[in-house]
Amino acid sequence: MPAVSKGDGMRGLAVFISDIRNCKSKEAEIKRINKELANIRSKFKGDKALDGYSKKKYVCKLLFIFLLGHDIDFGHMEAVNLLSSNKYTEKQIGYLFISVLVNSNSELIRLINNAIKNDLASRNPTFMCLALHCIANVGSREMAEAFASEIPRILVAGDTMDSVKQSAALCLLRLYKTSPDLVPMGEWTSRVVHLLNDQHMGVVTAAVSLITCLCRKNPDDFKTCVSLAVSRLSRIVSSASTDLQDYTYYFVPAPWLSVKLLRLLQCYPPPEDAAVKGRLVECLETILNKAQEPPKSKKVQHSNAKNAILFEAISLIIHYDSEPNLLVRACNQLGQFLQHRETNLRYLALESMCTLASSEFSHEAVKTHIETVINALKTERDVSVRQRAADLLYAMCDRTNAKQIVSEMLSYLETADYSIREEIVLKVAILAEKYAVDYSWYVDTILNLIRIAGDYVSEEVWYRVIQIVINRDDVQGYAAKTVFEALQAPACHENMVKVGGYILGEFGNLIAGDPRSSPLVQFNLLHSKFHLCSVSTRALLLSTYIKFINLFPETKPTIQDVLRSDSQIRNADVELQQRAVEYLKLSSIASTDVLATVLEEMPPFPERESSILAKLKKKKGPGAVSELEEGKKDQNSEVNGGVEATPSTASTPSPSADLLNLRSAPVTGSAAPSSGNLLVDVFSDTPSAAASLAPGTEENFLSDLEPPSGSPSSLLVDAAQPADSGSAASEDPALPIAEADELLNKFVCKNNGVLFENQLLQIGVKSEFRQNLGRMYLFYGNKTSVQFQSFTPNVSYPGDLQNQLNIQTKPVDPMVEGGAQVQQVLNIECLSDFDDAPLINIKFRYGGTLQNITLKLPITINKFFQATEMPSQDFFQRWKQLSLPQQEAQKIFKANHPMDSEVTKAKLLGFGTALLENVDPNPDNYVGAGIIQTKSVQVGCLLRLEPNIQAQMYRLTLRTSKESVSKHLCELLSKQF
Repeated sequence: MPAVSKGDGMRGLAVFISDIRNCKSKEAEIKRINKELANIRSKFKGDKALDGYSKKKYVCKLLFIFLLGHDIDFGHMEAVNLLSSNKYTEKQIGYLFISVLVNSNSELIRLINNAIKNDLASRNPTFMCLALHCIANVGSREMAEAFASEIPRILVAGDTMDSVKQSAALCLLRLYKTSPDLVPMGEWTSRVVHLLNDQHMGVVTAAVSLITCLCRKNPDDFKTCVSLAVSRLSRIVSSASTDLQDYTYYFVPAPWLSVKLLRLLQCYPPPEDAAVKGRLVECLETILNKAQEPPKSKKVQHSNAKNAILFEAISLIIHYDSEPNLLVRACNQLGQFLQHRETNLRYLALESMCTLASSEFSHEAVKTHIETVINALKTERDVSVRQRAADLLYAMCDRTNAKQIVSEMLSYLETADYSIREEIVLKVAILAEKYAVDYSWYVDTILNLIRIAGDYVSEEVWYRVIQIVINRDDVQGYAAKTVFEALQAPACHENMVKVGGYILGEFGNLIAGDPRSSPLVQFNLLHSKFHLCSVSTRALLLSTYIKFINLFPETKPTIQDVLRSDSQIRNADVELQQRAVEYLKLSSIASTDVLATVLEEMPPFPERESSILAKLKKKKGPGAVSELEEGKKDQNSEVNGGVEATPSTASTPSPSADLLNLRSAPVTGSAAPSSGNLLVDVFSDTPSAAASLAPGTEENFLSDLEPPSGSPSSLLVDAAQPADSGSAASEDPALPIAEADELLNKFVCKNNGVLFENQLLQIGVKSEFRQNLGRMYLFYGNKTSVQFQSFTPNVSYPGDLQNQLNIQTKPVDPMVEGGAQVQQVLNIECLSDFDDAPLINIKFRYGGTLQNITLKLPITINKFFQATEMPSQDFFQRWKQLSLPQQEAQKIFKANHPMDSEVTKAKLLGFGTALLENVDPNPDNYVGAGIIQTKSVQVGCLLRLEPNIQAQMYRLTLRTSKESVSKHLCELLSKQF
């Protein structure tokens, strides 16, 4: 921009500003302003034509008066006249006045547009930049209609100067954000990508901001930008601070451009080109290496710029979630920040590690920092940092450290800030249940929770402990004894009284043999709390009293006296009065047998989805919980008697992409998403959908579906029904996308993750399978700020699949708000073995355009495996029995991934079979056994995987009682290595 010469200084403006500042009162200021407005008005209306300098000076005074908060209703035409001046300072003031004071409905807009068009056509770079700045500052729809087609042409023209390209890119970005439908996509879109190669760093910085915004709506039009962005990032990262002299900020080369490039790369999946991916990995490693180097300056600006690039690089690593070494290195780097003196860095490190904890590759690395995180929870001064520490403990919790983490969170709860107590209570309740191996520990934990923070223990928590106690015979006596002891405390929280009343009413007889807890002692203990409780708790205690009459007939006279007292049968509360009268009559009239029948022990509750998780999601927002729950993993761990899914090494959902989280959007759908082990709760209002998905014991799970008698392993040699000779071909309404098979293969050995993602939509999957039944949750996330309309997902069956699989779907809301997430539940039944995967077609309208996506649902035959343990002798005996040529499928193939034994074990366990130790004579080989459960037949399966590390090859052999199953399982499993 040309400098303002000395002659351009406006002395009259300086004097006016000085007068305003010297005013002693508001009245004096208004008087001076009114005087000046009258003077300016007379000058504008005078007969004598004003020169450009005078117009500029008076327009500047009007602008200053407006900025002081006074209305300006004249001078607009004079400002428009300044636009036609050939002097930079006059034109600049004219554009400034218009940008601030002229609205889009002004009658002068046509004159303004004409002046802007003249300046854009002038080829004078200074005037072009002023015009572009005005368009961007006004940013109205009228401006977009007038110039949206002109600006892209200026941007990609070969003779446009660098400063104009910068302004054009940012101006187009502003118009696209305000009126995306008015910016035409055309030939320029492919050319704008090449601005990433421009020699001028300012042009590249502006272009990256524009491309990042454009590719979120039209990713396919800009996918070539990935390789160019990687190339440019590589040049910046590998350069010295002296190479980019004008764009080096405190010894950090082009930090803003680096951050923008890393954000742009997060809009796309990892590059498919091996060379590009290798170069990008090298860049990320260099950024991590530079973070370890000693600082080149002690100034905070240097560390801020350096850390901004580092955290954005870690976000990209988390987004890709495919490079174990980078994920672990990122975790170690963040671990160093956990004890940094800067509070903001500690906060960011804890927040990033929460997302790293959900990756199977870095979960173990995150766990190594448990002591530091616990110390942060205890000693941090800032409550927000302590909250992030609690979130990280929740995220890193698994079976190996559950007791330690729950104990520390309980300890912290006694002094925790009131604002986060309820959230911590919910987390402790979820972790205690999820990782309870010993249910007496679970009961102790929840009762301790009620004792420490009773006011913050919601009904969902104590409902749940009652359900578990009633459903598990082995813990009932212990629970009765523990709650009896807890009630003896002088000050006892009302929630403890509720739990105690319910449990003693059901199982008080189990501790009645001890004189210290005789029936009358139990009754007197409960009744001593009666008058201190609310109406709802008193009602529960009255029900406990009538239960006591059935359990302990000797207490009948005492309890009847309580029931017939005036305070009960004449109680002002109709509920208490009715209970007292009815229970008194019941105990007086009914025979012993009738009383025993009416008041018999509560039967086990039917399992339903947990309302504790829903409560936590409501408290935190769905994203924060789901991203943590998504990553829960613990190989071969039992969850409330069930088996928790074992993670594979395939890609897991990217926390930074914010799928199952959609950070603050409300979740809509027919049911709340479950946690990794599908916590259940009988007290939620949602009706039970499929009893088979209850995560109770295996026996509970199979209560409605008893397996055939005999040991499961005996099924391995049962002859299956002959396979269908052929299947009828059928036309599907839409063909799946090109990468559908690749996406499906990622889910063969895992149940949770991101199934599909583009710039508009992200689809997450969470599923669980037991025997021949399964339930799948699909999470549809709108990544844009625009509403999806007519959103309809439909499941279809290719070929004869409809006779082999039965899938029931629940409808979803046809409107998906911007940034929101909806959920769909699929109940699945395997009728017979199958080869094809069902298809799901998603149609919706985005900005008036119909979007149509067809994918393969991650439902493969191995999902219905029941793992089977057996000794070596039985394995080889059955192996010989399955010796017919058609029963065996074998494949020798080259390893596509590093041959790591732990990874291989995890994949085989994720595939569904049991891994049999000390069976194969060669300790390097892997053998497994399982039974595929279908409604019509059970197919026994044995497998043997022989790795050859020297040759980087595998030999996979599968033997099953059905030929088609052998071949299909062999094909599925071989693609995982």
